[in-house]
Order: sequence, then C-alpha cells, then structure tokens
Amino acid sequence: MASDRGTSGIGPRKGERWGALLVLVALSVLFLAPFGWMVSTSLKHESRIFTRPGEPPQWIPTTERTDEQGRPLVTWQGRPGVDLGRDADGRHTLLIGDEQVQAWPEDFAVQQRMGLHWENYARAFEMMDFVQNLRNTLFICVAVVLGTLASCSLTAYSLARIPWRGRTALFFFCIATMMVPYQVTLIPLFAVYSRLGWVGTFLPLIVPYLFGTPFYIFLLRQFFLGIPQDLSAAARIDGCSEFGAFAHIIVPLSKPALATTALFMFLFQWADFLNPLIYLQDDRHYTLAIALQQFQSQHESAWGPLMAMSTVITLPIIALFFLTQRTFIQGITMTGLKG
Repeated sequence: MASDRGTSGIGPRKGERWGALLVLVALSVLFLAPFGWMVSTSLKHESRIFTRPGEPPQWIPTTERTDEQGRPLVTWQGRPGVDLGRDADGRHTLLIGDEQVQAWPEDFAVQQRMGLHWENYARAFEMMDFVQNLRNTLFICVAVVLGTLASCSLTAYSLARIPWRGRTALFFFCIATMMVPYQVTLIPLFAVYSRLGWVGTFLPLIVPYLFGTPFYIFLLRQFFLGIPQDLSAAARIDGCSEFGAFAHIIVPLSKPALATTALFMFLFQWADFLNPLIYLQDDRHYTLAIALQQFQSQHESAWGPLMAMSTVITLPIIALFFLTQRTFIQGITMTGLKG
C-alpha cells in the first residue's frame, strides 16, 4: 500500500512538471519567433522577403539561381531568362531568349534554390560604416561601465559599511530620485550641457554616470549589507585602511553583484537610442542604434541588408548574456555569504 501511494504521488507531480515544461517551451518559441524571423529574413533573397498574395510566409531561406556567368535566372511571363541588372529607376533588363525586355521587380520571378543569401550581409557592411559606429558604441559602453562601477560601488560602500550621521536619509533620498521620470529632466539637462558646450560630443553620455546611478547604488548596497562586518573589522585591526578594506575585502567578495551591474549597464548603453539621438549631431559620432535608424530611413526598401545589420548588432548581446548568465543569476539571488 505504501508503494502504491508513493507511485500515485509521483505521477501527478511528474505530469505537472511536464506540463510546466511544455508551457515554458511554447512561450519560448513565441518570444523567439521575431528573432528567428529577423535572422531568416537576413539570409533570404529580396524577392522572397515579402511573399506574393496567397503564398504562406517563407521561413527557410533561399537564394537566387545563377547561370555560368553569375547572372540571376528569372521567369518572365512563363519564359525563362536572365537578369542583366537594373537601372537608376529600379527597372530590370531581362534577357528572354534573344530578346531584351524592361520589367519591374513585381513583373518577374527570380528562380530560387535552397541556400543562404549572404549577399545581404555584404551589402549591409557596404551601406553602413559599421566599424566606426561599433567603435563609438564600445567607447561609450566601456566608459560608462567603468564609471558606474567606480561611483556606485564607492557610494554603496559608504552607505552600507561606514556609520555616519544621515546616511539612511541620504539613501532614501537617492532612491526617491528613481521616481522622477527621465522626461522631466531632459530639457533642463540639455540646456546645461548646451551651455557647457558638450552637445555634439560623448560627454553628456558618459559624465553623468561618474556620479552614480540610484538603482545600482541600491543593488550594491544591499549586497554589501550581506557581507559580515567581522571581515572589515578584522582588516582594520590588521592595520588596513577603509579604502584598503573596500578594495581587498569587499570588492573580491562582490564580484557577482559588480558583474551584474556591469552587464546591466552595458546592455542598456548598447541599445540606448534616445540619449545618442539627442546629444550626437555628427554622423561620425553615431552609435550602432542611431546608425541603424539612419540606415532604415535612407534605404527603406533594403529589407535584407537591414535585417542582416540588425542581426549583427543583436548577436553580441545574446552571446554576452549567455556567457555571463551564471554570474548574472548569482548577482541577483545572492544576498550575503553562506556558512
């Protein structure tokens, strides 16, 4: 009887786990579908990005068939031929048998074969100064991450580990600033930076983070509070200064929280669109987010290269998250030291 009860108890729990797993898989597929469509579109020939009326969406990428001379094979009014190129107006010159005809892209079909159309990536890099935009983005991201780690960790250490009058009130005031919408301070900040002559440079995107960010001050303070005070007291007894205790005791024990702060800030700066749009005026200073928007506005019909560049910009963030996932989870869940 005991064996039967144990078996019947395991069955429903196992069924519940499988049910939860299926729900999570379905939700994952749902959330991954837009990214999958973007990657698939970046590897399609432009004639297959938008299917003709009545045709289902095409998920599997295809590329054009070509002849011995590398010219695309086409079908015009049921007759096979080759595409000789297009003029400035967008019309294509087709060689159908021994006859040349002028046709718009919607008047003929490009013959397809299974394969990856890597030409979209080559065109995307030709149409966008990717290296310069990447250099600008990385410079801002690295500078902001280093500034945030330095300012927020020192401020959080003072609020969590050093007893001084008014620190709790100052901490609450710091947290209260998180409730002020960014749009409220946008115009005053722009006026200040304009008076300082910073508009058009990277300074408005970097300098504010050298003075701390309330959310990360809160995150690090809560982590520092979980570290036993005995460690700092032992360091002071051994003659270590306050900064020495911070650098040699607290920082090594706080690597998960510091890594989480760095990851959050890097992801935010990499995808930030509003601040660079407001303060950067020279296209030589544009970040990847701004450059991608400019790419879309200048090449509205180049959906293949646009999706290719969007994929290139998105993949590093996905790879970074998966590589740092364990540290990221530790930084969020750990609240102190165990045993």
